[in-house]
Amino acid sequence: MRKSSLRRTCAALAAVTSLALAATACGGTTKKDVASESAAPADSGAKANPNAATKKGLTVGFLPKQVNNPYFTSADNGGKKALEELGSKYKEVGPSSATDTSGQVSYVNTLTQQQVNAMAVSAQDPGALCTALKQAMSNGIKVVTYDSDTKPDCRNAFVSQASAEDLGRTEVQLLAQQIGYKGEIAILSAAQTATNQNTWIGYMKDELKDPKYKDVKLVKIAYGNDDAQQSFQQTQGLLQQYPNLKGIISPTTVGIKAAAQYLSGSKYKGKVKLTGLGTPNDMRQYVKNGTVEAFELWDPAKLGDLAARTAVALASGQITGKEGETFKAGDTTYTIGKDGVINLGKPTVFDSKNIDQFNF
Repeated sequence: MRKSSLRRTCAALAAVTSLALAATACGGTTKKDVASESAAPADSGAKANPNAATKKGLTVGFLPKQVNNPYFTSADNGGKKALEELGSKYKEVGPSSATDTSGQVSYVNTLTQQQVNAMAVSAQDPGALCTALKQAMSNGIKVVTYDSDTKPDCRNAFVSQASAEDLGRTEVQLLAQQIGYKGEIAILSAAQTATNQNTWIGYMKDELKDPKYKDVKLVKIAYGNDDAQQSFQQTQGLLQQYPNLKGIISPTTVGIKAAAQYLSGSKYKGKVKLTGLGTPNDMRQYVKNGTVEAFELWDPAKLGDLAARTAVALASGQITGKEGETFKAGDTTYTIGKDGVINLGKPTVFDSKNIDQFNF
């Protein structure tokens, strides 16, 4: 979902109650974030049998970063629904604080002692859970991470929200559609040194090389440092510096909300388009008042659903987590990528037609 700017976003957002959810929603690891890990995913030496029957009566424990958080409630309810459909049992445990790493360790140990068949974990820290998770796997428990990964050798598979490439390219595609593929655009990022933000921006620049964007010009990348006030001011500065600006992409939940706040109270409302990564609860009012047409993120319920189905497939022996293995989850067939990463798919686009269907 990892020491990226998403973690910085999380720290900034957690200080504001109304944004606390966005902190966790943006806290996941994407495929690019784990690709640098040299270790291979956990492998017991077993071979996958894609034709094996799906086992029933399994118990899968979900361990989110924080219980009673709307984002993880939505994700885990997606997992619960999937497990009920598959004839298995759902169990949720977890800390009440989104920063309780030691608490997560104790919950992993508890699930191991309870001899669950599998567990789905959103890791607070890439390495802190490794010893406990390896102990779980040595006891025959299948381990899936979702939303936020640990090291590849400390779990069987990681269900990633979306790939860095998809996140970067689709934001350009969204904005270009809104401005009619013509005009000056800017990017409002987090910190200038933020690895994941820069990775996404790299894909944005590459997407803009396509001939269909020949009339779209990226004039500036501004940095709000995942601070609401700075992002607000940066938005104001962009519009003063570039009076013909047609659109802004903000791939950070802090930035997109701050930019929407500025635009909604200015003469640019509805004229300068804004998209990026945000949560429905943060952005709902701006979609409804015409400031924002559409933005994107991933659907946490679908993420939890896939995490549950991956756990059952592992416990049933249909997959082991090796690169190239395939399995069917619902109506979709997924292929396991490098380091045991499974991509949920392209981000979910939120607009006036569907935004009220989501609560996170």
